Amino acid sequence: MLDLAQLLRVPHVDPLFDIAPDNSKLAFAWNQTGEWQIYEISLPPPPLSPLPLGEGKIVQLTSEPGGKFNPRYSPDGSRLAYVLDADGSESYHLVVYDFAAQQHTDLTPGIPHALQPNFCWSPDGSQLAFLSDEAGHFSAYIVSAQGGKPRLVLDSGHPAWQVEWSPDGRHLAVSCEMHGQDYGIFIVDLVTREVIQLPLNAGEPHWSPQGGKLAFQSDERGWFDVGLYDLSTRQIEWVTQSEGDSQMPVFAPRASPSTQLSILAYTQSKGAVNWVETIGTEGTRIRLEVGKGVHGRIRLTSDAKRAVTAFSSPRQPSDLWMFDLESGESVQLTHSLPEELRRAEFILPEEIEYAGMDGASVPALLFRPKQTPAPAVVMIHGGPNWHYAAEWNPVMAHLASRGYAVLAPNYRGSTGYGRVWQYAARFDLGGVDADDVAAGAHYLLREGLANKIAVTGRSHGGYLTMVCLTRFPELWCAGSALVPFTNWFKSHEDSREDLQHWNIENMGDPKEHYERWYNASPYFFLERVRAPVQMICGGRDPRCPASDSLAARDKLLELGKRVDFLLYEEEGHTFLKIENVLDAETKRVAFLAQHLGR
Repeated sequence: MLDLAQLLRVPHVDPLFDIAPDNSKLAFAWNQTGEWQIYEISLPPPPLSPLPLGEGKIVQLTSEPGGKFNPRYSPDGSRLAYVLDADGSESYHLVVYDFAAQQHTDLTPGIPHALQPNFCWSPDGSQLAFLSDEAGHFSAYIVSAQGGKPRLVLDSGHPAWQVEWSPDGRHLAVSCEMHGQDYGIFIVDLVTREVIQLPLNAGEPHWSPQGGKLAFQSDERGWFDVGLYDLSTRQIEWVTQSEGDSQMPVFAPRASPSTQLSILAYTQSKGAVNWVETIGTEGTRIRLEVGKGVHGRIRLTSDAKRAVTAFSSPRQPSDLWMFDLESGESVQLTHSLPEELRRAEFILPEEIEYAGMDGASVPALLFRPKQTPAPAVVMIHGGPNWHYAAEWNPVMAHLASRGYAVLAPNYRGSTGYGRVWQYAARFDLGGVDADDVAAGAHYLLREGLANKIAVTGRSHGGYLTMVCLTRFPELWCAGSALVPFTNWFKSHEDSREDLQHWNIENMGDPKEHYERWYNASPYFFLERVRAPVQMICGGRDPRCPASDSLAARDKLLELGKRVDFLLYEEEGHTFLKIENVLDAETKRVAFLAQHLGR
């Protein structure tokens, strides 16, 4: 059996990283010490060759408490900006590190509002653009790289999520949450103040090296495809048209004003795995793949010869890998997995489909036990705009190694299976998505894979855990909900404005659709719960406020239900401290094992 504490201590690299302008180094966030710090690694020149372990090429740039993420080099490489989450509340600060002075400067000291983690440098390095909810919702601002009062440049009326500065310095592309689960891209002319909105659902903007075109992703035609918006003609050209998602497009940056290279890279997915594809100047497409797993965001070197991505699989935590674009060879840059676990036996998941309650085929990952029937765990992903893929998950790996059957449904509402599937749960959250989860439990019983079943999930998965315990109480021997919510009304009232925006877009107005909100809230039906319940919460959670779970705990106790409640006061939605991650996950698994009987 794989040791859970050892698995949980395995670090992993955050997918937001950056390559220095001279291609010599790369900055990234890593929780190698148990805290999220910023590191820098020297990059090997072409041709690629393996980096020996322990070679000393990695340097830690930060050391203070708090989570640091999304490092981005200034255009001249002399400074590095990153965001800091000091207390887990996701109220980020924008910090700039000066390499020569070895000094970290908080450009947003003492702010009472929150920043998004996404920001960018101006091409001349004198300013940064970032997203703040100072006005009550996230809008785009510009601030001097030396600090000072920010200047508002775009308030679209919708929560802004991402911002990118054009290479000529004249335009900002700002991606905002729009209607339903769609995004919109607004292009701001910083000289004339003209604002152009792309006429379709579009996100993940990235400028071409010359700045005249903007790459984006859109699922207007059913699957995510990559498009190019021409700023001069205002026309859209589609780069991909495939069954599967083409996402996160990125160009190779230009090395000099005369450089005309325009290589484009993006991820291409099919089911639970994806890979990297590049398109050259002559339209040649190349497929790059570390292995069967999940490749994250991509960065290309300015000489257009190499690409870097984060890669994860069920036996490999997220690490950085570099590709040679000519040979297709890859080399691992960071090594998170300890030597003893490289030799361990990991059970790999199968991609399966099972029948939903209405007969629809529900995709899922299944860790099949060697002996059946066995105790089983249904693990519900969060989001809900996310999906379980073939990537690193310590808790799943441990549960599978215990001989459990582990089922991870990609219920309706999940991404990765087309626009229709993603939108199928809109205005029916807690309905058809929970039906799909419960149908997964019936599948395990019907196929003789399970003799008793527990359910667990995080965030929206924690919410669906509580829904399943109230709507299908006979199915479960136990349920563990991590950072859940149970009462749409209370959670909505206690949440941030951008989160309220999402709630209304996907559940309707709470006053106009009171009955829908009420029926979707397991809080009002807790008397139906039969199985023991565990709830694990963060005291500073802005997404699923602990106030909601505290009220649910009190009601469960009043009803005489068995409830195990854990509150980590200093944590947010995603726990940042390794000791709290270890404690929470160890107690979750112990709770499940206690009631599963093994």
